[in-house]
Amino acid sequence: MQENNVTPVKTEQDPSENVSMKSLLEAGSHFGHQTHRWNPRMSTYIYSQRNGIHIIDLQQTLSLLIKACAFVESVIAKGQKVLFVGTKTQAQDSIKEEAVKCSMPYINHRWLGGTMTNFETIQARINHLLDLEDRQSKGEFARYQKKEALKLEEKITKLNRSLGGIKTLKTLPGAIFVVDVGKDNIAILEAKKLGVPTVALVDTDCDPTPIDYPIPGNDDAIRSIRLVSTKIAEACNRGSLLLAAKEADEQAAAQAASDAQVSANQEADSSENQTSTSTETNEISSNDSNVGENTTAETSNSDAPSDESDQTASQT
Repeated sequence: MQENNVTPVKTEQDPSENVSMKSLLEAGSHFGHQTHRWNPRMSTYIYSQRNGIHIIDLQQTLSLLIKACAFVESVIAKGQKVLFVGTKTQAQDSIKEEAVKCSMPYINHRWLGGTMTNFETIQARINHLLDLEDRQSKGEFARYQKKEALKLEEKITKLNRSLGGIKTLKTLPGAIFVVDVGKDNIAILEAKKLGVPTVALVDTDCDPTPIDYPIPGNDDAIRSIRLVSTKIAEACNRGSLLLAAKEADEQAAAQAASDAQVSANQEADSSENQTSTSTETNEISSNDSNVGENTTAETSNSDAPSDESDQTASQT
């Protein structure tokens, strides 16, 4: 039996290899909000203040980012999805691009109330959107009047703006990544209500308490948002590689078990054939011996009358 060797997939185990204090500084992740706009619960992550601006402690940002990336990687390795959320203007492009790179769902226009708590209704609207797109691709809109076809196309555009990023989301995500906790607080509340873990980029004017994996940093600078979202996307890609390797190992193990079962069945069939062959041979041998005994008996019986005739002839 041949063994199925699976080539191990090389993954980056340490996210700190690709992120450093220098990259965080260059992205401006250390700049917080004005001191009079701060949230006292963020005091743990504030290093100092300069010119009326809070400075975020990047040592903590780096360690918490690595921790968040490790968590995201574990979520993807379990076969779950991470929902990227960033509806503010500075985050829309970064969230969409990075989510597409790692094949994850995203929301970058507006968080619809009940996206997770009323997921069945949202799923019905997604199915309606997919149905409209299917009809459009088949050319069915050509049968409508021009005005009706335009209305349907506008409806597709509107639904795609709100639901286009989550068309592939069939179940609740394993975690959500949010850029601005203040703007997308409804997403945080829904996630907490359903027990979905949250990863978020938290600025000095936000409350980090509801966040399971907070990442203190500037949530207004485009470069800072892109840096953090890129690291989360890379963690998703690493998790996907781990999941693929795990599935390959399971498939190889299942194939090996199947081959072993086939081999065992073949051996069992071979032993049964040998047993049946030996049984048939014994039966043939016994039949031959019985035939030989019957022949001997018949021969002895045929010889007996001749002796009697000889005795009669001698008496005469």
